[in-house]
Amino acid sequence: MQDVVEKVYEQVVARNRGEVEFHQAVHEVLESLGPVIAKHPHYADGALLERIVEPERQIMFRVPWVDDAGQVHVNRGFRIEFNSALGPYKGGLRFHPSVNAGIIKFLGFEQIFKNALTAQGIGGGKGGSDFDPHGRSDAEVMRFCQSFMTELARHIGPSTDVPAGDIGVGGREIGYMFGQYKRLRNSYDAGVLTGKGLAWGGSLVRTEATGYGTVLFAQSMLATKGESLEGKKVLVSGAGNVAIYAIEKAQQLGATPITFSDSSGYVVDEAGVDLELLKQVKEVERGRVADYVERRPGARLVTGGSVWDVPGDVALPCATQNELDSDAANTLLRGGCGVVSEGANMPSTPEAVEAFQKAGILFAPGKAANAGGVATSALEMEQNAGRTRWDFATAEAKLTGIMADIHDSCVAAAEEYGRPGDYVLGANAAGFTRVADVMIAHGIV
Repeated sequence: MQDVVEKVYEQVVARNRGEVEFHQAVHEVLESLGPVIAKHPHYADGALLERIVEPERQIMFRVPWVDDAGQVHVNRGFRIEFNSALGPYKGGLRFHPSVNAGIIKFLGFEQIFKNALTAQGIGGGKGGSDFDPHGRSDAEVMRFCQSFMTELARHIGPSTDVPAGDIGVGGREIGYMFGQYKRLRNSYDAGVLTGKGLAWGGSLVRTEATGYGTVLFAQSMLATKGESLEGKKVLVSGAGNVAIYAIEKAQQLGATPITFSDSSGYVVDEAGVDLELLKQVKEVERGRVADYVERRPGARLVTGGSVWDVPGDVALPCATQNELDSDAANTLLRGGCGVVSEGANMPSTPEAVEAFQKAGILFAPGKAANAGGVATSALEMEQNAGRTRWDFATAEAKLTGIMADIHDSCVAAAEEYGRPGDYVLGANAAGFTRVADVMIAHGIV
């Protein structure tokens, strides 16, 4: 059966040349499926594997917009509607200069299995643009978002495709896009986007969800060893929503987060991150991590090396794909790290994952550990459909329950296929079988 899997991977590489992140994501999933297909050979029938690695629809479009000086710019927009077996396509929009078709395709492929793990009836998709909102005025961001949505609007809808935010897309960008969608469609379809403002259909806990979920998954892993986060020193990369709210939840559970980072370097605050100051700098002022150091006695900014050079007990990579390589992984292990829970999408390289698994530490892949964001997006869709809104405690309790279920599903699948404690196999096997069973039920489509 391994020959079947290898053949599919070779076809993916041949048909998607140069899309190395997509190749990596597909390889990571397919190499886990050998035991699954050996036990259930029918999953190799009907070209199911070939279908699951091929997007149902790929959309690329031009996004022209005008800056404050009157200069016209042209960016590219993307939406990959990858798999709708379980429900409408669901996945974020990323605005960042690194965005290209291969990046969006890798993210959309990961989203299939992440969404399946939540058991909420949502398919996998992803989108975005190579537009960089950093340093742009609100008016420039608005004009870009309106142009982007003018094209995207024809492809999305509450029962078709429901985008959310991702890197570079927060409440401001979602607001501008929703306003344009409403204008174009003459319809107040609150369920067409998630991550909305609370006054117009958003959900409490949505902002916090990915970071909270990443930490809750780490707590569940530790519980299998009779441990908790209490007293643990936590290393966090990134300084966006995921990182900030991972820090917040870790503090709530008794841990001491001591790092965060952005493209200018990383901060070490041995006394523990001042969360309110970090929120002021990043969420209110849209500043850089150096601004935190200027106001925080004892904190230091490091502009060389890696945040993973700092010794700690728990690592939460919350920045971007492939930020943690094998050298960083081995440095973390030498520094005493025993838990890695991925807050970003595929932040650890294959070599890093191999190092973690060889060392026998607790390692959670992003498709399981960071599923809290999309899970709460689905909760937002549920509230929109019922024209209701839950309080913070209710939404957080639902998120906590979903993350516990995802953890337990990964554990059960790893045990079923002979690799107890392997959360990579567990996440891939559990997510894949849920999608594959429905694809079989729907026939060759």
